[in-house]
Amino acid sequence: MFFCTYVVGLLKRLKNIKESFYPAVGLKNRHLQTLTPVILGKYYQVPYVREELILPDGDFVDLDWVNVPDPDCKKPILIIFHGLEGSSQSHYAKSLLHKVRQNNGHAVVMNFRSCSGRENKMPRLYHSGETGDASFFIEWLRQRFPFAPLNAVGFSLGGNMLLKLAGEKGNNLELNAIISVSAPIKLNESTRYMVKGVSSFYQSFLLKQLKQKLLKKYLQYDYQSLIGMGKDDLLGCRNIREFDNLFTARLHGFENAEDYYQRSSAYPYIKKITRPCLIIHAKDDPIAPSYILPSASDIPNNIQLDLTAYGGHVGFFSGSIFKPGYWLADRILTYFSYNEKTLNG
Repeated sequence: MFFCTYVVGLLKRLKNIKESFYPAVGLKNRHLQTLTPVILGKYYQVPYVREELILPDGDFVDLDWVNVPDPDCKKPILIIFHGLEGSSQSHYAKSLLHKVRQNNGHAVVMNFRSCSGRENKMPRLYHSGETGDASFFIEWLRQRFPFAPLNAVGFSLGGNMLLKLAGEKGNNLELNAIISVSAPIKLNESTRYMVKGVSSFYQSFLLKQLKQKLLKKYLQYDYQSLIGMGKDDLLGCRNIREFDNLFTARLHGFENAEDYYQRSSAYPYIKKITRPCLIIHAKDDPIAPSYILPSASDIPNNIQLDLTAYGGHVGFFSGSIFKPGYWLADRILTYFSYNEKTLNG
């Protein structure tokens, strides 16, 4: 009896055999791994079909589709949640959707509020722990395509959000399987890490984008009256932690940055995930340090951890500059394909 239990547990852990990642020649460096796909991704052209989804509070999110399914579709639909200040134009989304399109599959990106190129209608934006919009979107998809299996992948901030959502929903999650990539599942630790050394470069870049976005919102809303913060307060933010403390927290109902980080981090929710789940992370990630991850022994059998030596942050660039190889896209599609075959016997 013990032997049978042991074998079942072992098979569950090996359900998806880990695939090794080998970085492109000369591109082992974590910053090259992070930045090279961003640069090359600008040359990817993916034709999207855009659809507006009205949210319960009257705001909207824009959905970008590759191969919109018919209502009676029975093929899997891949859902993509992007990272901080990302969109359907992010390199990781385009490289993945290019593969989906090649295989005549169906996929959709939910651009978070204000990330699609259009200003959203509310003073609020989006944040790492905002699962309400994604939950509504997934339930809307399930009603519209009742026969199609739904899978989801979240990148960076989107990965944290997706893991948190899966933990919140448990068995009620309307997804067959999920994947998170380079997710900062301990937000407090990640924001502290980003002020160190070369990693501060990424923080400066993201902070600049956040400031520019909110400056545009100041043309619509009087944030001085709403949250007591003027433009000078925004421009004076020196790092993302200060931005989260003065703006993210106040705009979204948190007491301060510490409260926001504690309540929005996915880490405490991981043990509550019941669906098949793959967590992909690189040990050399310059934004979300790998020491924030739980050990393999601390996660349920339905969760697999792919912890690679190299890969940077949402990089995992193989092949070469002259012949790019997007290991990440292949790994994601392989995992979902294997899970579908397992479910169908």
